[in-house]
Amino acid sequence: MDEKRQSGDRVIVIGAGIGGLCSAIALSAQGFDVTVIERQGDPGGKMRTVPAGGLPVDSGPTVFTMKWVFDGLFDRAGLSFDTYVPLAQAEILARHGWRDGSALDLFADVDKTVAAVDAFAGAENADGYRRFARDSQQVFETLKDSYIAAPRPSPVDLVRRIGLTNIADMWALKPFSSLWSALGGYFPDGRLQQLFGRYATYCGSSPYQAPATLMLVAHVERDGVWLVEGGMHALARALGEAARSLGAAFHYGDGVAQIEAGDAVTGVVLASGERLDADAVVFNGDASALARMLPGTKGAPKPVPAAARSLSALTWSMRAKTGGFPLSRHTVFFSDDYRAEFDSIFRDRAVPKQPTVYICAQDRDDAGTLSPEGDAGERLLCLINAPADGDTRRLTTSEIDTCFANTCETLDRCGLTLDPVSSTPTEPADFEALFPGSGGALYGRASHGWMASFQRQGSRTALRGLYLAGGSVHPGPGVPMAALSGRLAAESLVADRASMPKSRPAGISGGISTG
Repeated sequence: MDEKRQSGDRVIVIGAGIGGLCSAIALSAQGFDVTVIERQGDPGGKMRTVPAGGLPVDSGPTVFTMKWVFDGLFDRAGLSFDTYVPLAQAEILARHGWRDGSALDLFADVDKTVAAVDAFAGAENADGYRRFARDSQQVFETLKDSYIAAPRPSPVDLVRRIGLTNIADMWALKPFSSLWSALGGYFPDGRLQQLFGRYATYCGSSPYQAPATLMLVAHVERDGVWLVEGGMHALARALGEAARSLGAAFHYGDGVAQIEAGDAVTGVVLASGERLDADAVVFNGDASALARMLPGTKGAPKPVPAAARSLSALTWSMRAKTGGFPLSRHTVFFSDDYRAEFDSIFRDRAVPKQPTVYICAQDRDDAGTLSPEGDAGERLLCLINAPADGDTRRLTTSEIDTCFANTCETLDRCGLTLDPVSSTPTEPADFEALFPGSGGALYGRASHGWMASFQRQGSRTALRGLYLAGGSVHPGPGVPMAALSGRLAAESLVADRASMPKSRPAGISGGISTG
């Protein structure tokens, strides 16, 4: 790789989250001199682990989809993703339970899900699911190349990319309908509206305000939910190893306090006070943090207003003994009043008193088989949604205890007994501390209204040499979307390379450790 290095090619990637790691892979493969700065002690960003009972518990993103994104990234870098990341494809996408005792599995196979829905809610809902599967695939295929994997478009750009002659495809997007209202056209059963409405929470939003285009998540999951050998954090470590194999350097344990710039980016100042020259910076953090990192600089993206933030969460990383309801790897337990949940969060700015609960059972496969390591207490991530107000208030211990009691009440009503051996909570203020500028929002801006997706920052900024990656920017939150954002940031940088200054001496000052 050293033969390919050129002066003017020094890139600092701020943050070793998925977007930053993917940018580092793409840029290193192109011959850029890449250094990744990460204030934590290991890669991953939100894809982190929290110790519980002496074992690491995956405590960030837990669902891996859109494998083709990573296959393409590695192929272009001359690597094999399958070599770095062993995977197994899940047959059961997720298991769902309700407080009335009913339960339903979704399968990767459409016919199996149709049969399951028929047994669960009758032929009309089963027929609705088959139509929903067809339409969600059409939405995904329409948006895959025109929006998801492409630079951020304006509404006019999107229409142009889809094509004025494809009126049926654009109409199928239901751009002016909410996800909830669209679901009513497929499913008379309110439980199924809850189940598929939950896809809005994948980008931190309310199904009552998010656009119907988010039905595409259903197709994404059917196309492949994958179980990562060693847990999701193993994916982050593998991406870091791949970037390092291509020549990227990593510096852990010292974050970036400031990005220096005049008319263009010139370098960064670390929290330790050390200054590093850079010809370009890829910022892989919440875009709302940039205003404080670029004081007085024109072109710095503005923070997302608190009212426009996506969901945060209250989570418990635990080892626990369970009984009753048979957990799958991914299991969701629904509340009785879904609308009240989202009114509580987005209108009242309060944690719901009767929450819907997501559990990732890390020691189980999709069928629910528990590995021997879980016999003494299996590793669980237990999550409920919460408002992203972590920059203005911290929940008290008493409030967290009450939320956990309410969570256990939902689980108990659904048939699951939970006996924690060890448990560590993380609340919105903790997420704000981990990811500054976010207020604890885990998905950037909420996708409320048809224009919300066009309001996310793209990979380019108004400041020359500054590029953005991560779940708070286009194409949005989630593991594969963050990976795509990293690729788009790298592609934008490469395309702008001719305008980058080439006069500085090669090498990065300060003796960065490869960490």
